[in-house]
Amino acid sequence: MGLKVLAKIAVESMHQLGGTRPPSARHIASGDGWMVSDVVCTAGPGDQPFEEQHSRSSITVVMGGTFQYRTVTGRELMTPGAILLGNAGECFCCGHEHGTGDRCFAVSYEPEYLERLAADALGSNANRAGRRFGVPRLPPLRVLAPLVAKAATLLARPCGAACEELGIELAVRVLQNAHGASPSRATASPSSLARVTRVVRMIENEPEMPCELRSLAQVARLSPYHFLRTFEEITGATPHQYLLRVRLRRAAMRLLAESTRVAEIALACGFGDVSNFNRTFRAEFGMSPVAYRSNG
Repeated sequence: MGLKVLAKIAVESMHQLGGTRPPSARHIASGDGWMVSDVVCTAGPGDQPFEEQHSRSSITVVMGGTFQYRTVTGRELMTPGAILLGNAGECFCCGHEHGTGDRCFAVSYEPEYLERLAADALGSNANRAGRRFGVPRLPPLRVLAPLVAKAATLLARPCGAACEELGIELAVRVLQNAHGASPSRATASPSSLARVTRVVRMIENEPEMPCELRSLAQVARLSPYHFLRTFEEITGATPHQYLLRVRLRRAAMRLLAESTRVAEIALACGFGDVSNFNRTFRAEFGMSPVAYRSNG
């Protein structure tokens, strides 16, 4: 499966469903205490935010699109690469005020199952953390990048055993990084959310295009200083960090899905220098592109 297919898979799925409705969840795999779903939402700015309740503890990887997530632990703009966190029994609200549709790799856990994983991941600190998440989201983080790439690959090529392994890895990494994280205090205005969402979706659609800070700021209609501050406040990453992770994630998916030469993938994903791509990829994924392809 090529880059263009992988890059547009979320958007295509949204159009195929048509209309506007609550998210549609496709079962991928499940086992004793866990379940993985491919969740596609077609809602847009003309639709009212929808309210639901987490039936189980949830760790959801955003793969495409953007939406606003509100729950008792806070409110955040969800972007590709971010991790949505939900507590069993907790009500939440999702809205698409500034863009249409999204696609997610969602893992739900029975509370007891997640508590057992928390005990392994956090040891003596697991008592409270294993019962609930104190934050609504983890932004795109380097430590989670390999898992996000695996989730994207599993949406394209589902495998029950691989889903179970990823569900465990996700839970452990998320628990380790969410434990002690500060509760959300997002105060971004609707105007700021709209401006940043516009840039995020532009990067998602064409990540290989040159994107200097000044040009991105112009798209957002903000000064470079205010754009940098606002983008990081809302997404949890600087524009450069965010763009780099999008490019690396696309490259990782291509490495597993294709036999194309590493140099060609690097150039196609926006890296002008192959040695820089190799160095950056190793820093993000902990191994070289060649090793990543071999281990996949």
